[in-house]
Amino acid sequence: MSRRTLGRALAFTLALAAGTAVTAPSPASADPIPKAPGHRLVDAYAGAPAAARPLPGTPPPQHPHLAPNGRSGMHADGWGSATSAWSGPLGTRPRADSERMALLGGECATVTFDRAGRIVTVCGTFTGFLVKLLDPRSLATLAEYELPQRPSTVEAITRLDFSRIFKDTSGGAYSYLDDEDRLVLADSRQHIVRLAHRQRPDGEWEFTVTDDWDLGERVPHDCATWADPYPDGNCDPVTSVMPDWQGRIWWVTRQGRIGTVDPATGTIRSVRLDDEEIQNSFSVAADGVSIVSDHALYEFTAAADGTPVVVWRQTYDRGTGTKPGSVNQGSGTTPDIFGDGGRYVAITDNADDRMHVLVYRRGADVPAGRRLVCEVPVFASGASTTDNSLISWGDSLVVENNYGYENVSSLTFGRSVVGGVARIDVRPDGSGCETVWESAERSPSVVPKLSAGNGLVYLYTKDPHSLGVDAWYLTAVDFRTGQTRWKQLVGTGVGYDNNWAPITLGPDGTAYIGVFNGLAAVRDDG
Repeated sequence: MSRRTLGRALAFTLALAAGTAVTAPSPASADPIPKAPGHRLVDAYAGAPAAARPLPGTPPPQHPHLAPNGRSGMHADGWGSATSAWSGPLGTRPRADSERMALLGGECATVTFDRAGRIVTVCGTFTGFLVKLLDPRSLATLAEYELPQRPSTVEAITRLDFSRIFKDTSGGAYSYLDDEDRLVLADSRQHIVRLAHRQRPDGEWEFTVTDDWDLGERVPHDCATWADPYPDGNCDPVTSVMPDWQGRIWWVTRQGRIGTVDPATGTIRSVRLDDEEIQNSFSVAADGVSIVSDHALYEFTAAADGTPVVVWRQTYDRGTGTKPGSVNQGSGTTPDIFGDGGRYVAITDNADDRMHVLVYRRGADVPAGRRLVCEVPVFASGASTTDNSLISWGDSLVVENNYGYENVSSLTFGRSVVGGVARIDVRPDGSGCETVWESAERSPSVVPKLSAGNGLVYLYTKDPHSLGVDAWYLTAVDFRTGQTRWKQLVGTGVGYDNNWAPITLGPDGTAYIGVFNGLAAVRDDG
């Protein structure tokens, strides 16, 4: 990068510092992400269409302060189930489309849907985060809002070292759509903001800030000299935000601060964990908030004044180091609340030899020694980790293996990960867990999803290729049996690497995948 180019990049960085509303032109045809050479050397489609077989059972309850389940955020609902009630694509003449958000970077991490089905998403680029309103069919941009620059991006541009960007979960990646179609996120200034979108009289769409809460008195925000680890604790990015059932907005930071904001009064309360890091989002039920740090799983509730209170704490095996495929030395999963009435919560550990799926009883009155339900080892010895949420439905969990994936440079030239996907069920009597099936599919880094409407688990897979072709597929696996039903080529090359973004199932049956250069969509065309 030349000095002139670097100067322009830094100037653009400074221009984003305060956050700016931008109205986009009327939607046009999508600008597709180019495919890398070799896409004609791989199968465009494999398998056969599946018949929809809806799953029995009860979905997680609707959170009163979130958009309807399946529409509200990365993990689909307050419990973090990663499930949708409607059907995703069945593989009937599927068609893959994409929209390029940027030439380098532009990945859309959280995809939500407003009442009319429009996409509200946050897309991260090398020059900043953008909130975008997209047409769900064409993927064209209707409006966008520029978020303040993240310190990790400033450092990456300055030092020409972009690796640190890929392990920074702050700045808006974890956001949610509330029950009034407003996007809520914490930006890199340590502000929690609520953004509404509306169509102006001239027909154009725009974002407006309806609320802005400054956490500066509770969270160090001198981030001008950002480094990893942060010097003198002077900068503590907010990792994630979620509402509780009472309407408070909870927030967590990378350095272990946990707090609430009362939207009615603006009152902010917080506590801090000692020497613990939080890099994942969290889940909320009517009776508590489940948060995992790199040392322990917690259940929190709020005191009358909003101060977070620990209900219980459970340590787990955090291993001796960070594995390839993990962001830090600890669990890589957002806790999953599941089971009848939300009786269980599940995470994975970071044990050195084999990662385990851990299931705990959530009750505040669980007797000593009875909180752990099961500890199930998964995947190969010395090659197992995940940095993505589990899927939960009923008493079942689905976990994928991300071991070996670091960033978008990890799987070029035909390389892939060791892979593996497994389903774990809690026994009906709660006496332990069983492995129901294992699959060899290689899903390097996606947040997978389950369609309860058709019984398919959706993965984003990549197999090794002897000629060096990097081909990425939306892959449908039968939830009941673990059998792969079909695969649809989404694209080839680094632009289609999803780099930790989720699959999101749209209300119209489309599967959206955040990829390195933007957003891809797969829908049936039959």
